[in-house]
Amino acid sequence: MNVKSVNSTAFAASRLDALKAAVVALTLGFGLVWLAGFAYPESVHDAAHDTRHALSFPCH
Repeated sequence: MNVKSVNSTAFAASRLDALKAAVVALTLGFGLVWLAGFAYPESVHDAAHDTRHALSFPCH
């Protein structure tokens, strides 16, 4: 095995790890926005209300 193939394998693995982390972060982020944006209980709605408006998320 030469140095070039070892480096390309390490690069591919690091890109895969970065892609996995990005997918997890996007999933959690969209989940939080969804839960806060469409919350039905008044206490949760009121707690998230100012943040939604600050982020320009429509809630009315």
